[in-house]
Parts: sequence; structure tokens; C-alpha cells
Amino acid sequence: MSGISQDDFKIYHREKVMQPCIMQHMGDSELLLLEYPELTESGMVKHCFTTRMGGVSTGEFFSLNLSFTRGDREDAVRENYRRVAQALDVKLSDIVCSDQTHTTNVRRVTREDAGCGVVRERTYHDVDGLITDEPGLVLATFYADCVPLYFVDTVHRAVGLSHSGWRGTVGRMGMHTLRAMADAYGTKPGDVLCAIGPSICRECYEISLDVAEEFQTCFGENAQKMLSAGNSGKYQLDLWEANRQVLLDAGVPENRIIMPNICTCCNAGLLFSHRATNGRRGNLGAFLCIK
Repeated sequence: MSGISQDDFKIYHREKVMQPCIMQHMGDSELLLLEYPELTESGMVKHCFTTRMGGVSTGEFFSLNLSFTRGDREDAVRENYRRVAQALDVKLSDIVCSDQTHTTNVRRVTREDAGCGVVRERTYHDVDGLITDEPGLVLATFYADCVPLYFVDTVHRAVGLSHSGWRGTVGRMGMHTLRAMADAYGTKPGDVLCAIGPSICRECYEISLDVAEEFQTCFGENAQKMLSAGNSGKYQLDLWEANRQVLLDAGVPENRIIMPNICTCCNAGLLFSHRATNGRRGNLGAFLCIK
């Protein structure tokens, strides 16, 4: 891996750690993608979470930026998508992208949506979650500290992928995604493998009193598990624990929730982090499809 290994990441827990899954030479660089072994072992899906490594973007977007809207060159971003698609053995035209605005809106996508956000304009807006039961259709959502949520229903062969920042977490995005899958496919929370993806950790995520109060209102006594006092009247927020609690409350068994273990802000050299760079960054991507 040209000197890049799992040891280069700051890891919080040794169990259920995301692992490098794809390392490919792409010209002068090496593409490094991460996976959850538990999702791979289901035998049902392809998935990954991207790092900064292996793309063609330069400057603050170095190098695998997946955002068309932050000032990077369009041709560079599209080449970055092409490289991820090649590594996953899918087509660019199979990818369906979210349109994230910190909502709890979930869209059921079909083959008619294929390519939206990559090779053609989206036909929808304000969508932070995507679900499908169509094999080969690749769901894609985007991050630079917020929480990716992966959902794999191994009984009804359906998947979901959702973006959950602090607003989405207070709004219980995980619950909304599971309800959308239940309505569309008959999904039961007990049948779902859920993974919480790389995102900002408690130690790095300082919030104001008004945000802390929203979490206290939303989670009640459980808010004590995710909030701790910080400096100068601020608080430290554990979005990992908050999203775990959302999934537990929605009926997902504890042993079917996979934790992230990797902080985007602690690992800003390998992962994009809005907090670590004061907003001067690209986007990481979560990708998920049924084989």
C-alpha cells in the first residue's frame, strides 16, 4: 500500500474496525477504499467508504474529492468517480447520488434514477437518504465529518444509505430510513445489518449549548451517554453513540450495529474533515449496492 496501512488511522476500538479493501494503482497515485468486513461477509453487497487517496484533484481537494460544488475542476471530480466505479466493478451510469441538505428525507430509487448526480442532473432535491432493492444500482452519499449510515436487509434483499449530521441525528435519520425500507420492502429492523461510518469523534466535536439542549430534548436520559462538558460553556458530542441509540430505539439489535472506530477529524491527512480544515476540503463518499 505504498506505506499506507490501517495503522495510519487513529483507531478508537479494535473490534469491528473498518479495513482497507481496495488498493489500486491509478497513474501516479494509489486508490485506498475502506470496507466493513461484516457487510462484505453478508455476501449480498458491494460497499466502500472512500479516503483522500487515489484521485486526481489538487490543492485543498487532494486527491479523491467527490464534490462537484466546492470549486474543484469538474473533469477531475468525474475522473475520481470513474476510479471508484472501476474499483467496485460498476458503471458510472449505475451510481445514484443524494442531494444533501440536512433533512430526514429518504428516496426510494429505481433504475430510472441511475446516473443522477454523476452523469446527469438529479431529478430530485433535498434527499439525505437513499434506499433500493434493485441489484447493480449504486447508492452514494457524501461526507466530511457527518455520519454515514449503511443498512443491509439480508432477508428482503434491500439496502439503504443515509447522511446524518447533528440535525439529521436529532431528527432520527436512522429511524426514518428503516421506516422507508419497511414501507417499500417489508424490512424489519431485526433483519438489518447497520454500520455507522467514519465521522467526527466526541473528542473533536465541540458544540454550543443550544445544540446540546436539542439532544437533551430528543434523547432524554440517554443524552448523558453522548454529551460531556467542554470548555467555556461548550459541550462535546458523540454522534456515534447518538446514532447507535437511534438505531437501537428503532429496533435494530445491538449485535447488528457496527461502530465506525475512525474519526475524520483525527485523520484529516487521510480523510476530508470540515472541522479540521475550517471548511477548505472536498467530500468523501459512501457507496453501497446489491450484487
